[in-house]
Amino acid sequence: MKKINTKEEFKALIEETESIAGYRKPLGFGIARVDRGQKNKDKILQANFPIINWNENFGSAAIYVAALKEAGVEVDFSGSEFVCDVKKKFVKAAFKAFAPYFAEAEGDAHRNVQVIKTLHWINEIDKLRDDFRLVFIYEDVAPKSVEAVYLKLYALSTSKAPIRSLNLSGAFGVLENVAWSLNVPIELEWLRENEIEMKLQGTYPVIDSVDKFPRYLAHVIPADNTRVLDASKVRMGAQLHAGTTVMPGASYINFNAGTTGPVMVEGRISSSAIVGAGSDVGGGASILGVLSGTDGNPVSIGQNTLLGANSVTGIPLGDGCIVDAGIAILEGTKIGIAFAELPKIKEANPEFCYDESLEEMQYFKGLQLAGLHGLHFRQNSVTGQITGSRSRREVVLNSDLH
Repeated sequence: MKKINTKEEFKALIEETESIAGYRKPLGFGIARVDRGQKNKDKILQANFPIINWNENFGSAAIYVAALKEAGVEVDFSGSEFVCDVKKKFVKAAFKAFAPYFAEAEGDAHRNVQVIKTLHWINEIDKLRDDFRLVFIYEDVAPKSVEAVYLKLYALSTSKAPIRSLNLSGAFGVLENVAWSLNVPIELEWLRENEIEMKLQGTYPVIDSVDKFPRYLAHVIPADNTRVLDASKVRMGAQLHAGTTVMPGASYINFNAGTTGPVMVEGRISSSAIVGAGSDVGGGASILGVLSGTDGNPVSIGQNTLLGANSVTGIPLGDGCIVDAGIAILEGTKIGIAFAELPKIKEANPEFCYDESLEEMQYFKGLQLAGLHGLHFRQNSVTGQITGSRSRREVVLNSDLH
């Protein structure tokens, strides 16, 4: 490939590439540095993406395809994803193609160009090894490769794709269960085979965890005003909005779950659960996931809602709700609401229906109250009855902490 000298030539190369028969613009793409197995070098254990592209930068994708073609690699556009090694010829071709943008590629500008410039530099000083992979995702279906799983996890954790929007079916079957040591994945079988020698030589690694997923902070730099006080409490694939604080102790945020605004997290946000801005997940509180009692219905918590310490929430809640400490509000929980409270609840929720002819306490299952705003759930300390009423408290986070 000859060196591209002008932006006009650059755009012409994009148009020429996109005119290839069967060409498809990718849903997502990126170049990753991969960790391979210690026993089996063909086994990919982890993929680190310095930048991912999601529904964006289609010109860079076309340049990557052109560079692959120059390197003798034909991209298969017919599948849901395409993964290949990044070789020296590809990097040299892409380096020549991106030349018109070198002067502008700093900071957040032209980050795909920065990736190629860095790979070119690595090749010059150390030669490219089999450590880099290029990934294209063309359809949001169940991922087939470790690289595609990680690309989707990055899309979630960098907020380029909304929580619950991506197909991660089968991801656990694709990823390897490994020992994690300072963000280095180690095959368990390799550890067992070398355990005696390493322990006697004092080289046995410090194992942080054994899991198929790495930690969020091992891959993602959070916003300046986001705090995670214990790295083990947030899994890769979680999404933390700016201003979120994740305390140590009983807190945990699973993959494909997270926050949409500043949130105090001292409890558990299970996979698929979403918490809105200004809400507080109290110490030990649990928001159930789709596999833990919600009949497959994902739970969303609205804005400025408080989940009391050690409470359990298995239904969606609207804005301004309170669940008192220690109680469980599930889809089948019987909740009594005094007649005087019903019109107040309806005022905040016009779609709410009740029997206006019965001037007495009425009972609802938790599922019937799902998504309503301004509800306060309590437990009568004498009878044990779970009750609901119109909330009279405003939940406000400490702005100095978020």
